[in-house]
Amino acid sequence: MISVLIMYPKSDDSTFDMDYYVETHMPMLASALGDACVGWGASTAKSKTWHGYGWALCESQEAFDAAMAKAGGDIMGDVPNYTNVQPEMIIGDVAR
Repeated sequence: MISVLIMYPKSDDSTFDMDYYVETHMPMLASALGDACVGWGASTAKSKTWHGYGWALCESQEAFDAAMAKAGGDIMGDVPNYTNVQPEMIIGDVAR
């Protein structure tokens, strides 16, 4: 199982719409992952460095890659609808 962490850096001129992110964008990602999506969520960061972050648990790297190959363009094309920053992503194997 892998975890996918998507973080949104904060700057003086950055914007982030958490309502849109939770109600529209993250469900779009979960839908694209389909049955391979074990769970997902989003949090507002209590940080001067980040607006917030989203996460998804996925059955495998291969399942994630296949979903992104199919729907990644639509998912990334939606980013300007809720933020003006480039998200940073970390993918890792779930240790526990």
